[in-house]
Amino acid sequence: MTSRPLKVESSRDLGPQFTDNPHRMVGQDGAYSIPLSPQESFWFFGDTLFGERTPGESLWYPGGERIGPEDMGGKHGIDRMVTNCGLILRNKTGGDGLTDLHYLLDENGEVRQILPRLEDEDPDEIRIWCLHGIKIEGKLYFYWIKVTMLAEGPMPVNFAVNGSGLAIASEEDWKFERVRHQGKSILWGEEDPKFGTAVLLHEGMVYVYGVKHDARGVQCAHVARVSKDRLGDFEAYEYLASEGPKWSPHVRDSSPVLTGPPNEMSISFNPYLGCFLVVHSNDLSGDIVGRTAPNPWGPWSDPVVLWTVRPEYQNPPPYPPLIYAGKEHPEIAGEGGKVLYLTYIEFEEYFPHLVEVTLA
Repeated sequence: MTSRPLKVESSRDLGPQFTDNPHRMVGQDGAYSIPLSPQESFWFFGDTLFGERTPGESLWYPGGERIGPEDMGGKHGIDRMVTNCGLILRNKTGGDGLTDLHYLLDENGEVRQILPRLEDEDPDEIRIWCLHGIKIEGKLYFYWIKVTMLAEGPMPVNFAVNGSGLAIASEEDWKFERVRHQGKSILWGEEDPKFGTAVLLHEGMVYVYGVKHDARGVQCAHVARVSKDRLGDFEAYEYLASEGPKWSPHVRDSSPVLTGPPNEMSISFNPYLGCFLVVHSNDLSGDIVGRTAPNPWGPWSDPVVLWTVRPEYQNPPPYPPLIYAGKEHPEIAGEGGKVLYLTYIEFEEYFPHLVEVTLA
């Protein structure tokens, strides 16, 4: 396969998206997307806050005091909080911003949680956050992680990940139900890669990426695959055990394919480059990087910086800048993949920013 090198010709930040909505939204993070058709895509998010911000105050340190791990609804001007939600976007290239959209609402006209909590999931302790997903033959497959919030530790990483799972909905009703295996909805546990970080359909197989820390404490990405016809069957998944590639039915045999990615990233085949492209944040540094490979499992190139976020604050927050959730949205790319559209989150502003990157 002949491919172009990954080089940036130009780039620009198009600013925060989804801020102009009728729902009194204070902010949201995450910002994954799934193509639904050539005309529409499904975007979904993590913790989403509704109410009003106090001017001049940090969202996370109201009155100078750090918020706790509990549900933020009913506190410090925040009326309500959901830990996941979604919207439908009319597809176009992203050059003019993302504005032709509507959120999924409940019977009261409020933005709804697309994957509801279970009865034993205390909102002051447990959160269900979106990972990636895919649409196949009228069904939506949506991976998620379950986390326990911690009173101690630096924000926004004051949580412990319990594991990841999968939920399925019909495009007709958007009612997601968790897949269970042996009675449990967590399919990949604390010691496993948290599969669902990114999802790719290629030649009839769905490749599902997940991250975990290795023995040295370095976060690495692993990859599983499953036939697109058996995506909801946990027993059908197999895991890359070594280059070759060699696949194993046992998650314990999984070996890393990529070093350094966070819990959120994207992967796609880029027609302009002629290869696969991964995009992710580089730690919390502000760099959003890309890597390329000839196969869905690699070998992956060294990272190339696509954009560096340099936040400007009118009122600097009482913590270092936190930039995260960098990823690409290939369904709104332009010129056959030459023009990329990425999103990232700056924690204090707390709305997805859109970045346009034109490749050389």
